[in-house]
Amino acid sequence: MIIAIASTSGDFKGNISDQGGRAPYYLLLNEKNEILEALKNPFAQGGGGAGFSVAKMLEQKDVQKLIAGKIGDNMQGALQERNIEYISASGLIEDYLK
Repeated sequence: MIIAIASTSGDFKGNISDQGGRAPYYLLLNEKNEILEALKNPFAQGGGGAGFSVAKMLEQKDVQKLIAGKIGDNMQGALQERNIEYISASGLIEDYLK
């Protein structure tokens, strides 16, 4: 299972981003909480549709679960269409993973 964490940085030292679609990074982890990839979010800035675009990007990376502070209704629908589970969380990523 691949888990994505919306992050304020490209490593475990950051916080879980409170912006699901506009997070600066997404950390892709395996079931052992090892980073497989740190993705810089190309949709963090710009016009609308970030949530839909991020959901599509995560689907292409075979993500099955997203952890973020909050997500909008459009992103929630896009995740559901792709069978990606969403979990709301906050705080330091290191602390959350313990």
